[in-house]
Amino acid sequence: MTTGGTRLRVLDLGAGWKRGASGRTTGLSDLVVPPVDEQEREADEVGKQTPRALKKAAKRQARVELVENRRKERAAKANQPESVPHRGASGSGGGRVSAMDPPTMWRATTVQACGLWPFASGSGAPTVGVPLGQHLATGATVCGDPLNWFTRARYISNPSLFMLGMPGLGKSTLINRMLIGLSAQGVVPLVLGDLKPDYADTVRALGGQVISIARGVGGLNVLDPGAMGAAAAKIGGQAGDVLAAETHGRVLNMVAALLTIVRGQPISDHEQSVLSACLRHLRERTALGQTVHLTDLLAVLQEGPPRVRQITLDRGQEARYRDAVDPLHRSLLGILDGPLGDTFASETSTHIDPNATAVCIDISRIGEADSQLTAAAMLAAWSDGLGTVAASHALADAGLAPRRWFFTVLDELWRPLRAASGIVDRIDALTRLNRSLGLADSKITHTLKDAEALGNESDKAKARGFVERAGMVACAGLPRAEMEDLGKVVGLSRREIELVSSWSSPPGWAQSGENEEPPGRGRFLIKVGGRPGIPIRVAITDTERHLHDTNTRWVQNGYAERMAAERAEAEALLAAGDTERGPA
Repeated sequence: MTTGGTRLRVLDLGAGWKRGASGRTTGLSDLVVPPVDEQEREADEVGKQTPRALKKAAKRQARVELVENRRKERAAKANQPESVPHRGASGSGGGRVSAMDPPTMWRATTVQACGLWPFASGSGAPTVGVPLGQHLATGATVCGDPLNWFTRARYISNPSLFMLGMPGLGKSTLINRMLIGLSAQGVVPLVLGDLKPDYADTVRALGGQVISIARGVGGLNVLDPGAMGAAAAKIGGQAGDVLAAETHGRVLNMVAALLTIVRGQPISDHEQSVLSACLRHLRERTALGQTVHLTDLLAVLQEGPPRVRQITLDRGQEARYRDAVDPLHRSLLGILDGPLGDTFASETSTHIDPNATAVCIDISRIGEADSQLTAAAMLAAWSDGLGTVAASHALADAGLAPRRWFFTVLDELWRPLRAASGIVDRIDALTRLNRSLGLADSKITHTLKDAEALGNESDKAKARGFVERAGMVACAGLPRAEMEDLGKVVGLSRREIELVSSWSSPPGWAQSGENEEPPGRGRFLIKVGGRPGIPIRVAITDTERHLHDTNTRWVQNGYAERMAAERAEAEALLAAGDTERGPA
């Protein structure tokens, strides 16, 4: 072979080897080389890798990275706590989570479902206490009441409930549910001042005691020591003396409250000391088991025994004594001869039965315009009821009676608050004097503006303290401005304020003529401290609907009376031996 005149010698590497010396096949015999366009090649072997092409590729990669970085920045900004909706952002990477559909619910008695209840699976809703309703978001059953959440669950440190909400949204319905559930657990409900009445039929159906207070119907002697006086005499000794001293304080507080209502302003500390001395004098000269009345108190003030004169600093001068006691004398005459005399100056018509399964003091027969008598009746009912609770616990401490727990209902709190200046002190004293062990209470009113309507800043602060000291706060539908004020006290989130505010909207205009309920009826938000609120929906049964009919003026007969007549007829038939015929 020649190249450019030069001859090249080609070496034969296979020279000297016989053909087929390596065998029929070798490692290269089946080697197939693919076409050039199908061969796997490196990136720098593809196309024209000129400096210009490399620069364009770098710009394209930079644009891709810029777009990706901007997308990540937008996602991070959208996922900030103040920008993320309560269920997550709906965009890419936002973590949107919608509420799960509640499962199908089946109801059964404890006999039928004894092998299934309690369920092993947990939920985000508390299940300790009276079943109240369903969680609005998850559909889980929510249970709770101030007594069980204090004694069993330890969710709250104070067994009290404060409820607010616009009229007609079911505040008393929820309390009625708690009342029935706690009664089934052996707790004694005490409805101290039923204004409509909302709870009288329920108490009758539970076999409890209903006491009516009104002009010509029934009265309550505010000087009667009641159950506390009887318990103090039964216990005796030092414990009896302590209970007797507490009885004296309650009676003194109640008389001062009546004088505050009549005057429209609180009495002075000097006048309260004079009243205390008069009451002690009456107690010492009255035989055991005999009661005294306001007329006896007035007689002692007129007589002026040495103990009373000593407090007035009369120094033996009749004129100084009369100047000191005449304002108090005039106010007591105003009670006896005024709108309160017929109700509180006579003997107590019906005493509270300490062994009753439930008690309701019905003051619904007092006229709506008679605000003074209504406020006085409510305060007297609270004093008598809480005194019965203290007597029950004192007897249990002495081993003379079984331990009982109580659930008090203080409804329409705004009525006594507006009766007179300084009455908030009397309400606060009545609720603070009771021994909190074994007693849960619920206070119900419409809005916090009921407290703002009081005369001075001191009374307003004390009324707001009712909400601050409550272990549980339940909110029905309220206007947004009211929720903003309430949020400063109990700590509501923006979402909770919007939710409860939406429940205060009125119902729509029904086109079919049917009765359309407000959107917030039966819906409540339960707040405990700084925890997130629990929104629930309460669905009542037909029996509860009949027992808790707030429009009793529009029906001919009460449901509780019909049920009582049917039960009495069934019991009479059983007593006569007629077992074939069932209840009507």
